[in-house]
Amino acid sequence: MDPEPRRASSRKTGGTNGILPLKHVSGQELSAFGTGLEALDRILGRGFMPGAAIVVSGEPGIGKSTLLLQLAGAVAREGKTVLYVSGEESLPQIKGRAERLDVLHDKLLALATSRVEDVFSILESPDAVPALMIVDSVQTLASDSAEGLPGNVSQVRAVATELVERCRRAGTTLVLVGHVTKDGILAGPRLLEHLVDTVISLEGDRREMFRMLRVLKNRFGPNQELLIFRMERSGLQLVEDPSTFFLGARDTSLSGTAVVMAVDGQRPFAVEIQALATRSFLSIPRRTALGFDVNRLHLLLAVLEKRLRLNFGQADIYAKIGGGMRLQEPGLDLALVAAVLSSFYDIPLPERCVLWGEVDLNGQIRPVSSQEIRMKQALRLGYTPILCPGTAGQRGVATVSDLQKILFRK
Repeated sequence: MDPEPRRASSRKTGGTNGILPLKHVSGQELSAFGTGLEALDRILGRGFMPGAAIVVSGEPGIGKSTLLLQLAGAVAREGKTVLYVSGEESLPQIKGRAERLDVLHDKLLALATSRVEDVFSILESPDAVPALMIVDSVQTLASDSAEGLPGNVSQVRAVATELVERCRRAGTTLVLVGHVTKDGILAGPRLLEHLVDTVISLEGDRREMFRMLRVLKNRFGPNQELLIFRMERSGLQLVEDPSTFFLGARDTSLSGTAVVMAVDGQRPFAVEIQALATRSFLSIPRRTALGFDVNRLHLLLAVLEKRLRLNFGQADIYAKIGGGMRLQEPGLDLALVAAVLSSFYDIPLPERCVLWGEVDLNGQIRPVSSQEIRMKQALRLGYTPILCPGTAGQRGVATVSDLQKILFRK
């Protein structure tokens, strides 16, 4: 038989299979279901979307499993079947954690396995398909279709691809827990981020009580949104108003502290910047920064020495962000400069002073993003004076020399 006609027929059939004009595609909208947290529903879009895939990443021990087990219990209480798949813990260990979190429910099912094939039979059973499936973690499962040990690139790619495809066909929301590298980047192939609909990062210091949930990618809602949680014995509890959460028991009578109105995503909150300038007995003075890049501290000190004619050559300077926070935004600059000068002169700042703004190499204060959001929050919290760039503030600050005159009369 001549093979040429078969090839032509195959091309014709395969080329039209499943193809439709977009205007003829059914516009029926999938109905999302709640996560158990209204704030999380809001930042995800409308909650958990059926067939969607979500990756939750974070350092070991940061609280990923705790948070997801809490969400699993909340969804189960709404009458939806949830399957918690663990390749790291045994069933008794999962049950013990669930009892502590008070989330045990008949609709909350668990499976301890290291084979991804064990999950497929559940997804193919029409009577037992879960509404939500949590896999903790994708690096601990192995697929028979790939070679190597669990966690290598081939295995992670195979496991994630198979789970995402099968859950999408079954209409099951899939949540994958992903490990991170020592640099805080999601471990495994980049395919993992492109394969899923949403990427969530759980951040924080294990020695501190707060955790930050940050949305890095989201096909169904806004990006770069932020939620703050407090770690307690009963699990992670949402901080409803984080605007002053990171200030703690701040003593405004001490020098070397300043408050910055920071913005992460679209959420403004006040954070304390602490600095200590003290006499150095070392040949090369020490510079230490916690919570931000130490190069930023070096740069700002060089600007102050040049533009204000100050001499930091005989001073050790330490700076940190209060509460264990980590900030990378340029709006931090002005508050950091104020804190360093406050410690250097040993003069405390006004009790309700708040600052933000970027300091360039010429000592000028430049505007930063979300100026209006910062201003509204500062006014709502009753801060004064408000020192920020331009004319948007009650008191525009143009240069570091202006800041020095306003705060220290120098």
